[in-house]
Amino acid sequence: MVSELSASPRFFVLQKGALWSRFDVDAGKVEPVNREEGADCPKCGEPIGMMRWLPPYRVELVLHGEESGDYLETSGDDLLVSERFAKAFREDALMGLEGFHPVDVVRVRRKRRGPKPTDIPRYLAVSACFGRAAVDVTRSRIRYNKPPTCDECRSEGVDSIHGFTLEPGSWQGEDIFRPRGLFGDVVVSERFARFVERHGFTNMRLTPTEEFVWDPLARGPPDPKPTSA
Repeated sequence: MVSELSASPRFFVLQKGALWSRFDVDAGKVEPVNREEGADCPKCGEPIGMMRWLPPYRVELVLHGEESGDYLETSGDDLLVSERFAKAFREDALMGLEGFHPVDVVRVRRKRRGPKPTDIPRYLAVSACFGRAAVDVTRSRIRYNKPPTCDECRSEGVDSIHGFTLEPGSWQGEDIFRPRGLFGDVVVSERFARFVERHGFTNMRLTPTEEFVWDPLARGPPDPKPTSA
């Protein structure tokens, strides 16, 4: 099945590092949090993005591991990246991140015993753009609770993901983006994967899209498509 889903160029799903790893950190927004409505599909009008975070950008960090990494996830569609990541991203002319708003880390605490952390990076709040790349519904192993009806956002309820691929010709060169059909996931290019490896950025887990599994309710993969006689 992997061979059927493989595509060129290759793409990866970006997630934070493993639980309880050296760089495992929770980033929580500090109240009061200002927000505005998120993006809607331009064709059907259904919501495709979470509410947008507005200034002031203030967070609390909870360290489960030993130190804080270059990439953190917080609530909604908002991401945090270290200053060194942001600098390299711009210098290498990668595309797809928006915002780059300085973040005020108001407090840092450890979940487990250990010395008080002293070397906390400066963080910036970013978001991955909504890309034009679209999930290839026919070639992906996605279980829907009902088939997508809007050919723009393709955002019907997804019960499980057991590997997916993007529609050939729909990607427009972004290095990090949210694809049409899976706006809740951050997808990156092969160039982004090489960028992460070259700079040694921490707390980033990259899974090839054809190997990505998300099945919180253990629904399993979609039923096999009938074959013609």
